[in-house]
Amino acid sequence: MNYIYLKKIRIIVSLLFFIPITFLFLDFSFHFAEAFSKEILFLQFIPSLISFISIVGVTAEGFILIIVLTLLFGRIYCSSICPLGTLQDIISFIVKKLTKRKAYKQNVDFVRTKYSILILVILLFLFGNILGISLLDPYSNFGRIITHLVRPIAIFANNFTSSILESFNNYSLFPFEIKTISLVSFCFTFIFSIGIISLVYFKGRLFCNTLCPVGTILGITSKFSFIKISIDKMHCTSCKSCTRVCKAGCIDKEEKNIDFSRCVSCYNCFSVCPSGGISFKSQFQKDSVSSKFSTSRRKLLTRTLLISVLISEFVLSQSKVSPKKASKIAVPQKNHVTPPGSDNLEIFNSKCTACHLCIAACPTQVLQPAFLEYGLSGFLQPKMDYQTSFCNYDCKICSDICPTGAIKTISLDRKKTVQIGIAKFIKENCIVETEKTECGACSEHCPTKAVKMVPYEKITIPEVHEEYCIGCGACEFACPTKPHKSIYIEGNVQHKIAKIPPKETLENQLKEDEFPF
Repeated sequence: MNYIYLKKIRIIVSLLFFIPITFLFLDFSFHFAEAFSKEILFLQFIPSLISFISIVGVTAEGFILIIVLTLLFGRIYCSSICPLGTLQDIISFIVKKLTKRKAYKQNVDFVRTKYSILILVILLFLFGNILGISLLDPYSNFGRIITHLVRPIAIFANNFTSSILESFNNYSLFPFEIKTISLVSFCFTFIFSIGIISLVYFKGRLFCNTLCPVGTILGITSKFSFIKISIDKMHCTSCKSCTRVCKAGCIDKEEKNIDFSRCVSCYNCFSVCPSGGISFKSQFQKDSVSSKFSTSRRKLLTRTLLISVLISEFVLSQSKVSPKKASKIAVPQKNHVTPPGSDNLEIFNSKCTACHLCIAACPTQVLQPAFLEYGLSGFLQPKMDYQTSFCNYDCKICSDICPTGAIKTISLDRKKTVQIGIAKFIKENCIVETEKTECGACSEHCPTKAVKMVPYEKITIPEVHEEYCIGCGACEFACPTKPHKSIYIEGNVQHKIAKIPPKETLENQLKEDEFPF
């Protein structure tokens, strides 16, 4: 039976998953991710599993389909659906083109290491610590690679092209501003990428078979697969061609055996075997019998693979007031702010895998990677960074695209009333107090008018009405005082609901803001 087309099918399926997922993190319009992220990420194992634990529903059961596919055909997820797996294949292709290294070698199965890592990750998760998953989940690592290494390059290319087009009065592209770069997240991602490249160069898919918890789980599952790739010893000529192309290093060239638990179903072996000594074998076939698929089974495999494919500047201006004196009172923030829809800090920290899709999709870039603000368990998870930007009052993209349920989907009307934090005013830092100068930047930019200016020594000074504040951070971002802000957001450990300000307040404010001409 001729199976050489399986590799081509696998490559096509891999690209059909890889390209849309990559575009989720590179989309500058902020609409693609919001509209299609749930469908595109449906089959990503860890996000689907965590989402299923959070909210049992059809939209969160992609990992069950992955387990079913693995029980039928082996690690289809690792070969075609996992974006980090496809990225490793692309790296391997480039390496082979640029170097003389053309063949893989048989790898040792580090059984104790991979099971120890899996047990540690599971135990941490059971105790509410998601750090192990965040650091090793293949989807999350892929997201960070695209967000922090590839996206800046894409933005530079976009801005460069935009500037050229503008010189010809063509404004089809708009420039995109990067407000800040997280050095910690960049360094971690860069080191991880170097590690992946090194492993791919020397050991092929060793990461997938040793360090990746998803690979280990699916490896255990694949031991019970109904259909497996095997070597027919009667037809094998011991040419060792299959061993040289096996990226998992799972073919024993001496014993003529395949460790199917480590096989990532790349089908490279089918494309090089000259004797037809490699074929599929069902659990009910004996080793001595030549294993071949019937036409119906071959059609079933092809159809299953095809069916599993997923069809698939708004910047708030700072006040022009420039302080002449440095503020002296440090901001006494106790709790950091989590995005609307995350409900509370504990839930958010226990479900977020730090894939950084929300960071890439946030139009105002207020979401930035955390260092140790949440503690070690929250390393690299998104935080609301009001020094960098603010949360747009009319935006809820992060809640629409989160694949794990760490940020739940909420309506825009509800989002506008969710109180993720409360503004706190430090009078001693305010330039109205220190320099007797009019400012009002915080009040001007507050969307709910929770911050109002009240009379104070012949001028006006901010006053916070906490019941109307939603914690969007517009006031903190707009505040000109340095190095310490005179107004900041104190995070709510448990999100609350803010009161809707009286219409009179909003109408009066609009009248005050009207231009005098």
